[in-house]
Formats: sequence, C-alpha cells, structure tokens
Amino acid sequence: MGGQERQERPEEAQSAGPKRSDAQRNRERILEVALAELTRDKDVPLSAIARKACVGQGTFYRNFPSREALVLELYRHGMTQVAQSAAGLLASLPPDLALRAWMDRLAEFALTKAGLADAIYAALSATGSEKPPPTELQAAAGSLLRAGEEAGTIRPGVTPDDFILAITGLFVIEPDEHWKERSTRLIDLVMDGLRTRARNSPQPT
Repeated sequence: MGGQERQERPEEAQSAGPKRSDAQRNRERILEVALAELTRDKDVPLSAIARKACVGQGTFYRNFPSREALVLELYRHGMTQVAQSAAGLLASLPPDLALRAWMDRLAEFALTKAGLADAIYAALSATGSEKPPPTELQAAAGSLLRAGEEAGTIRPGVTPDDFILAITGLFVIEPDEHWKERSTRLIDLVMDGLRTRARNSPQPT
C-alpha cells in the first residue's frame, strides 16, 4: 500500500490543532505590536517588534521574512478586519445604522493607514509592488448598501464604487488632534446623502 497517502491519526490532528492555534496567536500578536511600533517609527528594528511581541526571531521571520512583507500584511490585515466586521454589524443593527457604524470603522482604518503611510510607501518602493486594491472593502460596502436599499433606508442605485469615491476624503485627513472631528463631519455628510429622501425630508401636510 505504499502508493496510498498516509492518513492523519486522530491524536495527531488534535496535537496539530493547538500548534496551529499558537501559530495564529503569535502572528496576531506580531501584527498588533508592529502596528503600534511602525506607526510610531517606520524604521523601528524588526528585532524590537519581535521582542515586544514575545516571539523568537525564528518565529517572527517565518511569518514575515522582511520588513516590506510585514508592512504590506499590516495593510491587508486591517482592510480584511474592517471588511469582515460588516456582517456582524448587519446582524446586530438596522442596515442604515450598521452602515454608519461600519463607516466609523473605516475611518479608524484610514487613520491607521495615515500613520503607516511612510512605512507603506517605503515597502511598496522596495518591492516594486502596488498597494492592495480595496476589493474586500467594496464587497462589504455593497452588502451594507443592498441591505439598506432593501430596508428602504438607503437610496437605491448607489454602487460600492460610488461609496468608495464618496468616502475617499477619510484617507487624506491629516492625523492630527482635529482628525476625529473632521472625519465625523465627513461621515455625517456622506450618510445624509445616502439616506432615502423620505427619511430626511419632512412629510407634506
């Protein structure tokens, strides 16, 4: 039976589970520490990130073989987290409120991106690659817009591309002490434009 593939025994699968879980926790911890450290200083040594994340150099480099790989994964990871949060918000809030809450999360992602702008630019320049497209964000926006349209609270016909273009201003706001005020004002303006007229306009008497 030499040609047959070896079957994983149950006890091996059980032992592999915790190992995979530990590896995932290590990766998440590295990303969490790296986000804070690289936002503070784009040139922070990778060894300092590994030390603060409480992982060995081998573990660190197995996950992120270079500074550029780490920075680009931070960007992708943040984008994915924001995109995936849409489903949970839709499950717990009315569609229009879910969209508004999701826009707040998108704003936080925009602030993170602004803090990492220098590091992202350096990583892209070093690798010659392009910034990951906002495909996941567009898909999430589409699900929120469709839910709001079906509920009658979001105006019909707004596409994910329309939404991304309307909210692009979040990504150019300077991350200073006025950032929260300005981002909230922009989100409120966009949200007012997205809501159906019947929700905003006084009914005729």
